[in-house]
Amino acid sequence: MHSTLTEHARCLYGDEYRPTPECSQQNKHSDAYFVEELTFAGADAILAMLHELSPRLFDGYLPIWIRNLSYRLLLLQRPDDPALMREAAASLLLHGPDWDDIATDLQRRADALDAD
Repeated sequence: MHSTLTEHARCLYGDEYRPTPECSQQNKHSDAYFVEELTFAGADAILAMLHELSPRLFDGYLPIWIRNLSYRLLLLQRPDDPALMREAAASLLLHGPDWDDIATDLQRRADALDAD
């Protein structure tokens, strides 16, 4: 079994900066199992995965939908974190205009939190 969310993601999706590790669990890998693990992961584990596998928002092999889901889960756990809101907004802005309204709203909310 994988010891961390990052290790599981690296094994399943690969890593742009490190070789994909040998894994005895290859036959049990699936997006569904990973998403289940992600859903119940703590904010620190999710952030560690995002920052290690995509140190800059525009790189890494994590699928966009996994990245978006990760930021959504993070914001549910840390709803008043303006830095996290800005990071999530920047990620959304990189992937087409479909999410620009949500990104703009996140930036606006982060600015309002900073003003308080």
